[in-house]
Amino acid sequence: MALLTEPDSVVLLDVDERIATITLNRPAARNALSSEVLKLIPRLMKQADTSDDVDVIILTGSDPAFCAGLDLRELGSSGKNLGSGSGADGRPNSDGVRGPFPGVSKPLIGAVNGVAVTGGFELALNCDFLVASEHAKFGDTHARVGVMPGWGLTVLLPQAIGVRRAREMSMTGNFMLADEALARGLVNHVVPHGDLMPFTRRLALDIVGNDQPGVRQIRRTYAAIHADTQGWETEARDGAQWRESQFSPEKVAARREAIQNRGRHQ
Repeated sequence: MALLTEPDSVVLLDVDERIATITLNRPAARNALSSEVLKLIPRLMKQADTSDDVDVIILTGSDPAFCAGLDLRELGSSGKNLGSGSGADGRPNSDGVRGPFPGVSKPLIGAVNGVAVTGGFELALNCDFLVASEHAKFGDTHARVGVMPGWGLTVLLPQAIGVRRAREMSMTGNFMLADEALARGLVNHVVPHGDLMPFTRRLALDIVGNDQPGVRQIRRTYAAIHADTQGWETEARDGAQWRESQFSPEKVAARREAIQNRGRHQ
């Protein structure tokens, strides 16, 4: 296995058996999305996507979390990670597409090892399919924090679990555990935590064993059929209106503190 980034990088890339694994690597911050992380994710995905040694990409996180979403400390102090060209504000990202990832051509599997919250949940939803550890939990807390979705959650979550259950998750901020995520069709498999990466890699190797031009064409066909361009545009429009009237780093900082205080008293 070849590690292609420095071991202390906030996002890691390694390649083995034609599988590129991209790992969010801020475990102490629950892999929250800082501006540095948001710059590295698309850069490393493009590197993997253009590599002749890679057929499949896996996205995961360093334990104990998959991703806690936007780094609220940075968001509350400067808002830099909301406007870093990542598309987190609903506008097309630096690659010219909406969503957290560049326009990759190769299959992207999410290996969800822990909590996937808000922006981290959107990262998972933008993968082609998901394998979850028994420790995985999924939550949309945009309404708690006062930041609107920008990476397609209001399109992709109803596609995965149905609009009524998606509305419940978004309006309550309540979490969905791994077993329910499997039952609702949000994830394809739930496996013991220690088996997450071996199991996901076996699925990736099944893909590697197929005709790669054929794999990439069927991926493009699925994407074209199930794209909801109008829905993404509506989400971006409503998010922009919200930011103009309701968003400020100071409000996010206050909401973050309120959430932390509520947690201390539970």
